[in-house]
Amino acid sequence: MAHALALTLIAAGLLGTAILLLQLAALRRHLAAPAPAPRGRPGISVLKPLCGLDDDLEGNLETFAALDWPEYEVLLGVRSPEDPAFALARSLVARHPGRFRLVIQRGEPGLNPKVNQLVTLARAARHGILVVSDSNIRVEKGYLAEIAALLEDPGVGLVTHAVAGVGEERLGSLFDHLHLAGSVGPGVVAAKRIAGRDIVVGKSMAFRQEDLRAMGGFEAAKDVLAEDYVLGRMVSQVLGKRVAVAHRPVQNMSVSRCLGDFTGRYRRWAVIQRAMTGRWVHLSQALLNPVLLGAAAVVVEARPGTLLAFGGLCAAKAGIDGACGRVLRPGGFRARQLLLVPAKDLVFGWAWAQGLFRSEVTWRGNRIRVLPGTRIGPGRAQPEPRSLAAAGPLH
Repeated sequence: MAHALALTLIAAGLLGTAILLLQLAALRRHLAAPAPAPRGRPGISVLKPLCGLDDDLEGNLETFAALDWPEYEVLLGVRSPEDPAFALARSLVARHPGRFRLVIQRGEPGLNPKVNQLVTLARAARHGILVVSDSNIRVEKGYLAEIAALLEDPGVGLVTHAVAGVGEERLGSLFDHLHLAGSVGPGVVAAKRIAGRDIVVGKSMAFRQEDLRAMGGFEAAKDVLAEDYVLGRMVSQVLGKRVAVAHRPVQNMSVSRCLGDFTGRYRRWAVIQRAMTGRWVHLSQALLNPVLLGAAAVVVEARPGTLLAFGGLCAAKAGIDGACGRVLRPGGFRARQLLLVPAKDLVFGWAWAQGLFRSEVTWRGNRIRVLPGTRIGPGRAQPEPRSLAAAGPLH
């Protein structure tokens, strides 16, 4: 019985490796395609909800100061002048007048703090295209041009981006960037290109003002944790349109996150993902972690053949993550960083398992019950002044 179970787990790991290779192929094909060029030059409002000081927040925001687009504004949102990001935002407004504007949140319409800021920011926006961009994101100069080009298609209701990471110095940041490059980025692209499924990454999403209003505005997602998931579903269900994935990824800046930050983030992700998709779909995600399946086979039966198969799965996964990193981020990953891929996948697997049994998350210092559809349950505490980007469920 143990031998049969170990063989089944190894077979599942091999199947998962094949799926990951398909994702890699889809990612390469997607990123190799040229970014479309826009015909017009509509005005664009970039909405930047801030909360606390991210790693090199000033450098992140400076990448938005001189984008290759004639008419755009960047709205820097804070909950109150007491926020640690307020002084930096005010300095940037003074340094780049006419480009940055500082917006203080008005009211608190819902339970999701980020969405509360987006409601105020959307009301203050001057242009017809809204781009939601997290505070820890860096972009290339052509970022807005590709968004505008994709939204020229009337059948597109939302534009999102694959995400990679840069800047890691501590283990938690490295693990996060390995996972973004090896799993999240390829998964977003492959879901679209292979399965025709829309996955929206809240770190970067763009709408027309009129489409957002037709969906009920950001207020439609004010009481859920996964606002990106909810808004992405509404694009098809309410508007009858589709989500487009841009051809150029955005970069997640993370320098000093510790291992506890990584595990805490993906514990939240696991609970929220299970609330979005259901227990069986969440369980099926184990296929995409062949290292975890191989380790389980070794636990069931620690024979030489099983150990050899486990080593092969670890090597294959590290190679796939390295190949994804080379096309998603400048310079890819170093060999010694890729040696940590199996450890990262086992830690992630432990966090993923939490989603099978837990229904609460700790988010921005609060204990929150996650209901079906990621609706926020009652009993939240007062939030701590931490970064919205760092504390988000997936991002």
